[in-house]
Amino acid sequence: MPTSDHDDLNDIDAPIPWMQQLLDSPFILLALGVLIPMIVYNLWGVVEILLLPATQ
Repeated sequence: MPTSDHDDLNDIDAPIPWMQQLLDSPFILLALGVLIPMIVYNLWGVVEILLLPATQ
């Protein structure tokens, strides 16, 4: 019965993956939840303004 896989999962000194660190931080998630929609909506607005036809 191989126990090396089981021992690797229970190693306390193993480095924590970056995605787990990200998902464990509520303030980073809050910041991303505010910043990403804000950036997308602002870019969308700029594109809409640039695509408006010029008036005469």
